[in-house]
Amino acid sequence: MKKLSALLLMATLVFSACNVDGNKPSAYHDNANREDSLSGGVKLIPITTSKGVFNVWTKRVGNNPKIKVLLLHGGPGSTHEYFECFDSYFPKAEIEYYYYDQLGSAYSDNPNDSSLWNLPRFVEEVETVRKALGMDSSNFFLLGHSWGGILATEYALKYQNNLKGLIISNMVPSIPDYVKYANEVLGPKLPKEVLATIRAYEAKGDYTNPAYLKIITDYYYPEHILRMPPANWPDPVKRAFARMNYPLYLKMQGPSEFGVVGDAVLKNWDRKADLNTITVPTLSIGGEFDTMDPKAMEALSKQVKDGQFLYCPKGSHMSMYDDQTTYFTGLIDFINKVDKAKK
Repeated sequence: MKKLSALLLMATLVFSACNVDGNKPSAYHDNANREDSLSGGVKLIPITTSKGVFNVWTKRVGNNPKIKVLLLHGGPGSTHEYFECFDSYFPKAEIEYYYYDQLGSAYSDNPNDSSLWNLPRFVEEVETVRKALGMDSSNFFLLGHSWGGILATEYALKYQNNLKGLIISNMVPSIPDYVKYANEVLGPKLPKEVLATIRAYEAKGDYTNPAYLKIITDYYYPEHILRMPPANWPDPVKRAFARMNYPLYLKMQGPSEFGVVGDAVLKNWDRKADLNTITVPTLSIGGEFDTMDPKAMEALSKQVKDGQFLYCPKGSHMSMYDDQTTYFTGLIDFINKVDKAKK
């Protein structure tokens, strides 16, 4: 009886190690021969700048030689943490993906030097990261969300030959259009007294006043950033906001997501006229309640040579949370279709 039990146990273990169709298990979670296996996928990558060499933090999840997605977080100056919801979808789709904190963010070095906070330098940083992670046009998908969408657009305009696919999530190709939409469409939807108070602070240029920021956080963010009461925002989002590099954010974006004001670096960024030079397969993702016009995000998908639009009817700026099923179903479908088409 003991011998029979042992044989049954062995058979069970062998069967469970295989897929139900008898094939060998997927290599998605196999870390053998990966140089980052000791650190659980974490790799620090040196970035050469005019002010010295600094390290940026990356972390790999999974193995798929045909599909590698590099995630560019928003902000500028936010963190990779709010992308943690991808853990609920990408592994079961066997998509290899990389968390990445840009220079000045979270686990990466922070030189605290505003001369480094410009688009061309960030583009070269992404290119350095790509090379260090062994990505190329046979496998490299770049996903940029919000500010990361600006960075992804700029990267594609210079280095699209290195890409297999491009995903621009919740970002329009023009900051002036973003500001116009905030002022002319979203602003008037606020309670009149709230909008009047916001305009009063802006008229004085008092953009960093805690009262101004609190009004926007209380009234604007739950409608257009993430459609939940801020107290109920998922933990990864709370951590990302709490660890924001505010001086970097203020320098490039301005004090809030209610448009771009003051002398922010990105205030005049506009690439609409250049989109037709992007030929790599591109997915634009937009939410109905976004801080930016979803119609402009749909237009982006038509202005590039090979574009698609993913509309999230329940989504805001962080559609990966408030319209999660739509977001990930469409995103994974796009990645898989591009992969099959490129074989």
